[in-house]
Amino acid sequence: MSDITVDGFKASEILAALAAVFNGYNDEEKAAQIKKVAIPAPAPRRVLYSRAAHPQTNGIFELRVKNAAGAEAIWTIDLKSTGSVYKGAAKAKPNVTILLSDETFEQLAVGKLDGQKAFMTGKLKTKGNMMFATKLDGVLKSARTKAKL
Repeated sequence: MSDITVDGFKASEILAALAAVFNGYNDEEKAAQIKKVAIPAPAPRRVLYSRAAHPQTNGIFELRVKNAAGAEAIWTIDLKSTGSVYKGAAKAKPNVTILLSDETFEQLAVGKLDGQKAFMTGKLKTKGNMMFATKLDGVLKSARTKAKL
């Protein structure tokens, strides 16, 4: 059992698998996850832009998850400075705090539920940069293929 897991939360196992994926990255892959890379546009347009196909996120998610018993656990996905997942509140100010149930997080992680739909139906709430919260789907999707969530 990793130090990320919390008894009574399905989310903890998913986040532990996500942490294992991040820990398995070499320095180059970790840097690619952390930094937003400007990619040159195809000629003749010479404007720099960032492609959505690249999973760079450059921010911090704080997840506040409640289980069926009403207990709350907090995890942080730091893709701004460390490229890591850890248990507890964010050490630096998070870009967004996401409040959701354990069941909702599990559905998001396995791809059964879309983050925007969860927000619109009230299953997911945000504090902070709501547009940044939409990037969580991409983070989970990129890790899902490697961690087999």
